[in-house]
Amino acid sequence: MRVLRAERNPSFRCHCHVLWYNISIVTSEKQIRLLPDHVANKIAAGEVVDRPASVVKELLENALDAGASQIDIEVAAGGKKFISVADNGSGMGRDNALLSIERHATSKIRDADDIERVGTLGFRGEALAAIAAVSRFSLTTRTSDAVAGTEVVVAGGKVQDVRETGCPVGTTILVRNLFFNVPARRRFLRADATELAHVRQVFLLYALSHPETGFSLVVDRREAYRLPGGAGADDRLRDLLGAEVFRMLRRVDAEVSGIRVHGFVGLPQHSRGDRTEQYLFINRRPASAPVLSFAVSEAYHTLLPKGRHPILYLHIDMAPEGVDVNVHPAKKEVRFRRPGEVRDAVIAALRAALQSGASDVTAPGSRPEGAPESFVEPSVAPLLTIEDLPSPRAFSYPRLPMVPSGGAPPAQDGAAKPESEVKDSRSSRTAPWSWCRVLGQAGGLYVVLETEEGLVLMDPHAAHERVLYETYMREVLAQHVNSQGLLGAETVELVPEDAERVRENMELLRRMGFGVSEFGGDAFIVDAMPVCLGNAAPAVLLADVAGGLSEGGARGGTEHWAEESIAQAACKAAVKARDHLRLSEIEKLVVDLAGCEMPYTCPHGRPTVIFMSFSELHRKFGRA
Repeated sequence: MRVLRAERNPSFRCHCHVLWYNISIVTSEKQIRLLPDHVANKIAAGEVVDRPASVVKELLENALDAGASQIDIEVAAGGKKFISVADNGSGMGRDNALLSIERHATSKIRDADDIERVGTLGFRGEALAAIAAVSRFSLTTRTSDAVAGTEVVVAGGKVQDVRETGCPVGTTILVRNLFFNVPARRRFLRADATELAHVRQVFLLYALSHPETGFSLVVDRREAYRLPGGAGADDRLRDLLGAEVFRMLRRVDAEVSGIRVHGFVGLPQHSRGDRTEQYLFINRRPASAPVLSFAVSEAYHTLLPKGRHPILYLHIDMAPEGVDVNVHPAKKEVRFRRPGEVRDAVIAALRAALQSGASDVTAPGSRPEGAPESFVEPSVAPLLTIEDLPSPRAFSYPRLPMVPSGGAPPAQDGAAKPESEVKDSRSSRTAPWSWCRVLGQAGGLYVVLETEEGLVLMDPHAAHERVLYETYMREVLAQHVNSQGLLGAETVELVPEDAERVRENMELLRRMGFGVSEFGGDAFIVDAMPVCLGNAAPAVLLADVAGGLSEGGARGGTEHWAEESIAQAACKAAVKARDHLRLSEIEKLVVDLAGCEMPYTCPHGRPTVIFMSFSELHRKFGRA
C-alpha cells in the first residue's frame, strides 16, 4: 500500500492542517457551569456592598421599611471591624429571618408588575444575602406578638447557628470583619477616617429624608449624633446644620402636574464650588438623575457664576409608577417616565422659592431685630422703609422704569404711588431687608447700608444690572417688546433642526420683537430686533432660541434664549464704577433692588450685596 507523505503531497498537508484546527476548537472550548451559591453571592455583593457605608445604607433602608421610629447605629474602625444597626420596627419571625438572608427573598414585591410602582426603599432582596456572604453576620429579631426572638449567625455566607433568644421588638444586625473572606476587596478600602466620612454621609442622607424617625450614631464608642424623632424637616435641618446655616435657606413648596417639590434651597450668595451640599430625594429615596442636575442649573441660571453650585435639600414626591427605581444595583440613580414634567416642576418651584417671601416691615423709629438693646434711632440720616418710602426722583444715568408685577404702569417722576399699590407690587418679592439706612459710600464706589440685622455693602453697578435685567426680562415674558428695525436686513442660515423649530415658532418670535420671515430652505430674513438686546447678532440669537425651545422646557421659548443677551445689554446700560451718585439716586437704587425678584446677585452671578450681621460684629469685638 502506498503511503502519502505530507512533504511530497501539498494537498494532504493542507487537509491535515484543517483537521488539526477543527480538533483544536473542540478540545479548547470551555464548559459552561452553574456557579456555586457562595461564589454567586460574593459576585452579587460586589454590586451592592463596596464599602462599610453601603452596609449602613442597606440596613438603614430595611429598618425604615420596617416602620422603625428609632434607629441606632454604631461603627468601629470606620465600619471595617464592626457595624451595628438596631431598630424598633416590625421585626421578623423565625422562618422569615432565615429567608431574609437568601438571595432574591423579599416581602416588598410579589411579581414583575410591582417593580413598576415600588413604594419602599428596598425591594431587590439582595442586601442581607450580599452582606452575610462577605462578613461575620448576626441577625436578632422579634415581632410584637412573639414571646422570644430569633438569632441567626452566618459566617461568609454559611449559616452557623439558629436559636431562640430574648430581645426587644425589632431587628438588630451586627456585621463584623467586613470582607474577611475577600482579601482583594478589603485591600481596596480606604483609611478608617475616609470610610467613616462615607458612613456619616449616609447617616445624614437618611436622617434628612426621614425627620420623623429618631437616629443615633456612635463612632468608636463615642456618640456623634442623637436626633430625636417626631421632628419636622426644618427642625432636623437646624439640628444637623445649625441655626446660622438654616437662616441662609429659603423654603420650597410647590406642586406642578401632580409632582410636589418641597424642601429648602440656598440663596445664591451662599453657593459652593462643588455639589457636596446638594441633597435630592425622590419619594424620600436619596437618588439622582441627570435631568435633576439640569433643572437645578436652569433654576439658578443668571444667579450664580460658572463653577458655583447652590446648596439645596430637595424632596420630589410623585406617583411611584412615574419613576423607575430599578436602574442601578445600588439604587443610586432613577429614571423618570416623563422627565420633561419633572424638570419643569423643579425649575418652577426653585424659581418661586427664590422670588418669594418678602420680609415684614419694621416701623420707623422702632428697634430693629438683631440690633443691640442700647440701639437709639439716629437722626443724621433718614430711615428708608421699603413699603412707606415716597417715590424718589429719577436716576441721572440711563435706565428703564420698573414695571410692577401687577402690570400697573410706573409712577411719573415726582409722583408718589398710593401705599396700597406699592405693597401689592412687592408682596411676593424677597426683599433683602425690611428697612435700611444709607450711611454713605466707601472708596467712592461701594454703598454702605444699615439694616435691621446688620451692615450691608452694595455694589451699585451689580445692583443696577439686576434692576435693568429684570425690567428687560419682564418685557420679554409679557411679550410686549419694542422692536427696532435694522439698517440692513440680514440673511441667517440655520442647521435643519434649528430651522424647523424657528419655523414652528414664527409667531412667538414676532411677539418677542423679532422681524423674521422665511427666505427659502433653512434660511431666514431678519429685519428687526428687540430694542433691549442692543447690537446682538441675529444669527446667534436665532440659534439660541432654537436651542432654548428644545432644552429649556416650558420656559425655553420665552426666557432662556434671551437671558445671556439681556444680561449683556443690562451690563452695558448700568451705572459704571466710580460714577458719582447723589443720595436720592442711591435711595432709588436701594428701593428698586429690594423690589427685585432676586436681589442678591447680578445676572452674571456676582453678588450685589455683602452682609455682615450684628452677631458677627459682636463676636469680632468680643461682645458675644
